[in-house]
Amino acid sequence: MGFDLFSFIFIIFSWASLLSMKAEAEAEGIKSARLLDLLIRDYTVKSLDRDLRTGIVHTVTLPANFSGIKVDTVRFRCGSLHRYGAQVKEFHLGSGVIVQPCAERVMVVRQNLGYNWSSIYYANYDLSGYQLVSPILGLLAYNADSDLSYGSPFELGILAREKTIKIDFSNITKASNKTGNWPLCASFEGNGKVTLKKQVSPNVCVATKHGHFGLVMESPPPSLPVRKKISRWKLVVGSSVGAALGAFLLGLLLVAMFVKVKKKARMEELVRRAYEEEALQVSMVGHVRARTTPTI
Repeated sequence: MGFDLFSFIFIIFSWASLLSMKAEAEAEGIKSARLLDLLIRDYTVKSLDRDLRTGIVHTVTLPANFSGIKVDTVRFRCGSLHRYGAQVKEFHLGSGVIVQPCAERVMVVRQNLGYNWSSIYYANYDLSGYQLVSPILGLLAYNADSDLSYGSPFELGILAREKTIKIDFSNITKASNKTGNWPLCASFEGNGKVTLKKQVSPNVCVATKHGHFGLVMESPPPSLPVRKKISRWKLVVGSSVGAALGAFLLGLLLVAMFVKVKKKARMEELVRRAYEEEALQVSMVGHVRARTTPTI
């Protein structure tokens, strides 16, 4: 009996270890935003209770490797959601919202990817020149008619034609409006396109359908090296010293040139005198020779 209990415990721990390893491999291998949505959907379905009441927000527990992501889900009836709208965390869906196709029950999933996981959108979308100043928020919908524990639900569309969907970033953004620079609303489409629009009010954006949204601001230009200011008296002293040194060097150059010219003139004078003395000696020797020539 003890052996059977030990085997049972071993199997339980092995299964838990395999699930943990699977979650870790999934978290490390995520490179696309679409894959992240599918994994969040699967964990959301697994965490749901069959007796989950309609219209009650349910917090989804994700594996530890998805830390930083917050997920909530609410189950609605399609007709009720269209007539009354709903408030799901930061998303306000007004009356008249349309779900396509309109299943009897709809599972609305709200995502807050946090700042760490929001960086995955830099790899999937062109955000050059901009930086995120809020986490990415996602609003998705899936069918919830049948028993969700068997198979994966398919995605539904949410359209807001009469009243737009409002998204309030006030409690999650790190942008400050005191500087006068207002963030822009970024809407991330499924085809890799990013649409930027102005806010309708501080930290509030609007959308006409489901998707992923965030606040962005223009990236600051690269800072130039700061030049140290030189005091005026230091500048005057430096200029004076430089001028004096230049005058001193110029004087040395003139003296050297003068000495060189003087030496050259003196050398020419010495050569001239040497030639004159040599010519005089030759003349004198010739004269003496002429006077002392013996007679035969």
